[in-house]
Amino acid sequence: MNRPTLDDATLLARLRELGEVGRGADGRLTRLAGSAADGAGRDLVAGWMRAAGLAVTIDAVGNLIGLWQGSAPVGAAPVMIGSHIDTVIDAGIYDGCYGVLAGLAVIEALQAAGTRLARPVALAAFTNEEGVRFAPDMLGSLVYAGGMAPEEALAIRGTDGVTLREALAAIGYAGEAAPGFLRPHAYLELHIEQGPVLEHEGIAIGAVDRLQGISWQSFRLSGEANHAGTTPMALRRDAGLVAAQAIAFLREAIAPRGGTTLATVGTLSLDPGAINVIPGTARFTLDLRDPDEARLAAAEQRFATALRQLAEAEGVTVETTRLARFAPVLFDAGLVARIEASAARRKLSCRRITSGAGHDAQMLARICPAAMIFVPSQGGISHNPREFTSPRQLADGAAVLLDGVAALAAPPGPAGAAQGGS
Repeated sequence: MNRPTLDDATLLARLRELGEVGRGADGRLTRLAGSAADGAGRDLVAGWMRAAGLAVTIDAVGNLIGLWQGSAPVGAAPVMIGSHIDTVIDAGIYDGCYGVLAGLAVIEALQAAGTRLARPVALAAFTNEEGVRFAPDMLGSLVYAGGMAPEEALAIRGTDGVTLREALAAIGYAGEAAPGFLRPHAYLELHIEQGPVLEHEGIAIGAVDRLQGISWQSFRLSGEANHAGTTPMALRRDAGLVAAQAIAFLREAIAPRGGTTLATVGTLSLDPGAINVIPGTARFTLDLRDPDEARLAAAEQRFATALRQLAEAEGVTVETTRLARFAPVLFDAGLVARIEASAARRKLSCRRITSGAGHDAQMLARICPAAMIFVPSQGGISHNPREFTSPRQLADGAAVLLDGVAALAAPPGPAGAAQGGS
């Protein structure tokens, strides 16, 4: 058996090619889950999987899974790698796609080296990781890990009113396999950091040992629309005022600078939306994150209490809708140690790091040992067309992923003497 060597040039070329799928005439890349662009991207990736000899399966919620059985015993639990290919609106080309395409490059490197497997290797591109069109995010991996029933997920309506079932059928990715049909032995996900820490510290590899808890909520405040010039301030029921006070409270009391809790109001709308009319209705969303479950729960409760008090003072009512709630995740210590050891062998600087973003790995951690590998993001920028990681950094991350997959799927020693994730 030869030493596996990655084809970095092909990995970069595929990233660029997939990065053109869903790019509009205005130059913006948007490949929302279940869209025609998503379908075209899936076709491209599935074609590359099949060309590499992978058996491709589509499950009931559209998760795209390619399996390389190789010489592994039939029935052995696979080592799974992957991420997602759906994007946000006006996206970069690396988020998610890097993990999928680097995973394919790893499999091809092992194949070219004639690697004998103790375990098969599965490559996954999960549905709707971003959650832009369908909520919650990480939906495909959530269903795959048993956190939501397929029928419930398929009935979710997107921002355009189309159900996930209808969207997947329209692009030819309404599969029949039961999600979770392959239960992984372990899961590794390679991703750009999407933050500034690694670049700021000059670190090549992040060994992700935990992932923040995430709370998504939407709020509807109902007051009374009335004339801006004739209604005294003391007699107003201004839903817009309460929304503004609540947003200010978040920054001042819940998530001040320097704390661990993060709070983001990403959408805000006032109705009727006229310059001379007091807002009768205000709607906004809240994204709360913290790596500690107790702090996250306390932030949720403290904001709920403050919002209720602000609304009562203005004569406004509050309706709250829970969109998503995921507890913080601790990744498998053994897999994290493997990542650190690989970086050390390759003379790459490495540090343990917490993921501030949600990832499919947090869902797979429910059913198997899981961990993540980060590479730097230039300027800490992501979810933006200026998202960039250098070719050298991309190659370094893929090399560490290769080491991890080889150690798990083709460990040294007698065939079948596979090592565990811990």
